[in-house]
Amino acid sequence: MVLLRSAPPLADRVRQAFSRRARHYNAAASLQRTVAWRLAHHCRNLPLPTGPMADLGAGSGLLSNALEQQQPGLELLRLDACAALLEEGARRRTEASAAATPAAAPQLLWDLNDGLPDGLDSAALLVSSFALHWLEDPCASLDQWCAALAPGGWLGLAVPTAGSFPQWRQAAAAAGVPCTALSLPEGDRLQAVAAQRLELHLATTLRFSQRGHSGRALLRPMGAIGAGSTAAAPLGVGAWRRLEAHWPHDSDGHRRLSWDVLLLLGHQPQRS
Repeated sequence: MVLLRSAPPLADRVRQAFSRRARHYNAAASLQRTVAWRLAHHCRNLPLPTGPMADLGAGSGLLSNALEQQQPGLELLRLDACAALLEEGARRRTEASAAATPAAAPQLLWDLNDGLPDGLDSAALLVSSFALHWLEDPCASLDQWCAALAPGGWLGLAVPTAGSFPQWRQAAAAAGVPCTALSLPEGDRLQAVAAQRLELHLATTLRFSQRGHSGRALLRPMGAIGAGSTAAAPLGVGAWRRLEAHWPHDSDGHRRLSWDVLLLLGHQPQRS
């Protein structure tokens, strides 16, 4: 009898994948960097109450670094389940210590599937970019984040949503092969969860697109940063060929891949 070793849970595979690619994350994460800077721009100069501030699922610190650069004097706790990404962020801050970015910043190894640590009760500011969709129940986690805010506290969120990858899904349907994309949360549901708790100042979906010579080339950057893990079984060579043959293309032969990214900004109303 041959005993087959079962695959580790998705959360463990995600953590392992990000750990393996941690040194390459900042160089390859162009979309994540763009979105982080834009979200930080919306979060700068907020009228914050007294309380803790944290970047949830901070990774290497793209969002917290951007916010601290745009609003000098802020210092956010970097919180993530991937030790290698936190270490990469700390290494980069040390190398940049001669610049405006501080060499040291607080960080905590923490799995957000377990909720929030006690130290973030009555938070003044919670921000998160490209992290919520990796959690087991994004809507429940978002509700908890909103509830953790102090009166007057703010939440800033960027998360890819279910409208992403329409070209990939179209090609898979036409080719008769499974679409192995990560299942992403519905933007409308996330917005409804936040609206029950917060006064929303921003709720918009941005579409980002990239062009490449093949579908596989467009998907490769996700693997390069460790973001290629999904619950689906990988495709075989023949299925990949059929997928490529049906991937929609522009008149010049280039393929596209698009992301829908929800930006939310809201605050906890003051209690009367």
